[in-house]
Amino acid sequence: MDSDKYYNYLILKALLSTEGIGSKRVFALLSAFGNPDNIARVSASELQKLRGIDSNIAQRITTTFANLATIEKEIKLEVNKLKEINAGIITFLDPEYPNELKNIYDPPVILYYLGDINLASEPALAVVGTRMASNYGKVMAQKIAADLSANNLMIVSGLARGIDTIAHRAAIEAKGKTIAVTGSGLDVVYPGENKYLYASIARDGLILTEFPLGTKPDAPNFPKRNRIISGLSLGTLVIETRKNGGAMQTAAFALDQNREVFALPGNANSEMSDGTNMLIQKGEAKLVMNADDVIVEFQNILDTARKVKTTPDITLNLFEQQIYDQIELNPVHIDTISANSGISTSECLIHLLNLEFGGVIKQLPGKYFIRI
Repeated sequence: MDSDKYYNYLILKALLSTEGIGSKRVFALLSAFGNPDNIARVSASELQKLRGIDSNIAQRITTTFANLATIEKEIKLEVNKLKEINAGIITFLDPEYPNELKNIYDPPVILYYLGDINLASEPALAVVGTRMASNYGKVMAQKIAADLSANNLMIVSGLARGIDTIAHRAAIEAKGKTIAVTGSGLDVVYPGENKYLYASIARDGLILTEFPLGTKPDAPNFPKRNRIISGLSLGTLVIETRKNGGAMQTAAFALDQNREVFALPGNANSEMSDGTNMLIQKGEAKLVMNADDVIVEFQNILDTARKVKTTPDITLNLFEQQIYDQIELNPVHIDTISANSGISTSECLIHLLNLEFGGVIKQLPGKYFIRI
């Protein structure tokens, strides 16, 4: 973290630690004074000119910055602990902060992460549902999430038991990427049985939270987590849920954020499909039977996001270039690649393996290939 980013984090963290100051007041202060440095220097009388900040709150803010050196000692300890676990920090002011999330009503001021923060800016879909999924829900969640992932949609979920866990694993098995948004600190894995999945996502995907180290997964944290899940995503797909399930809350956030909502229809006699069926019945969600029903809604965005490079980042030999030229945005079968390149199928497979190792193509089920 460079000095400017660290200073912004220090000021914003100090503000959030001040009694009576939450994210909405932080954004009001930023809007009024332009940047954290100005906020740290402003007088109590100037602060009181802002709507919602009385003399008591203004005094607390100025006291916070008068004691900034003491507060910084605690913050430096936190930063060092985050470094020890290879975690990072971004604030709303950093260029890495995801645009989709920035545009929601109440975006988190600070985010802590493990993994590749750039993934949070790629096209994504939230896949959520009940912790007590039926066999039907499990099968459909796995298939749809895998197919979405194979079509370059990032899978975002909450690492909970049931549908969330299945969605994360399906994305990984499809050689895609996934983001887990948690309701606890990065050093608190919840649920415990997902510790290996957590480690896998931290290594190859992204773990994201607005909660500092040591935060336990208390009930009030999960609605906050859910608004981030929907806020990162182009839309939210609900697989199975009761009418009062947490996934319904995520769908409600998505609707408030003007994002698409999709729902898998289910058995009318199953309590686990009451929520999804109600969303469809009320016209709040599009009925989804397969991944294509979702992809068609975002095709233009996906095509723009994955524009093909005319020249890959690695040096190709003559045969690899011939083969690479045959691979497109949409999956192409090995037989088509072989026929169009004039190279035998067996030789194609060898060169395709090299291209895959080079990180410029990806193999999909059924010997289909796609550029990445």
